[in-house]
Amino acid sequence: MENIPIEQSGETELTQNEMWSFFVQELSDKELSKLGTSILAEQRQRAMNSGDQEEIIAQAFEVGFERSGLGVMPWAEGSLLVCPGSLISRSQASHRCRFVSINQEWVWQSKLLITETKRPNQGTDRGFRAIALIPMIEGTAVDVVTGRLQSGQHRAQKVTSLEVLDGKLVEVAKRVLPNGGMHH
Repeated sequence: MENIPIEQSGETELTQNEMWSFFVQELSDKELSKLGTSILAEQRQRAMNSGDQEEIIAQAFEVGFERSGLGVMPWAEGSLLVCPGSLISRSQASHRCRFVSINQEWVWQSKLLITETKRPNQGTDRGFRAIALIPMIEGTAVDVVTGRLQSGQHRAQKVTSLEVLDGKLVEVAKRVLPNGGMHH
C-alpha cells in the first residue's frame, strides 16, 4: 500500500481539537480526573510565573478602588485576574462591602487563589482593601457581590456575573436585589 499524503488522498486532516477529543474519550474517569487536576495546576503555575505579582498588586491598590472605597470590577492583567475587594465600616453595626466569588467560592477560599494582599483602610473608615490574584482560566465564573450590613443583617444588594470567555473577562449578567439577599 502506498503512503499517499492525507491532503492528496481526499481524506480530511483531523484538527487538533478532534485529536485531543479522541485522546480524552479513551481515558478512564480516574485518569480524566488526574489530567484535569494536572492541567489546572499547570495553568495556575504559568499564571504565577507570568508577571511581577508585587508590581501588579501595588498598581492595583492605586487603581482598583472607587472614590467610595469599594473595589472596582476585576480585570485581566496578562494571564492573571486581578480581584479587588473591600469592607468599609463607620461602626460595628454597619458596613458596606464588595467582594469577588470565583466558581461559587469567595476568592480568599478559592483553590485558584495565587495570592491576596490586605491593607487597612486609610482615613477615618475602619475595614480593609484587598487585592487577590487568580489565573485567567477559560470558563471561570466570577461574581462581584456588593453588600451592606445594617441592623445586624448582612444583605447582598447587587451581583455582577462575569465569565472568562475566549481569554477575556465578559459580563454575563447583572442583578440588583431590591430586598437584599443574605450572604456570608
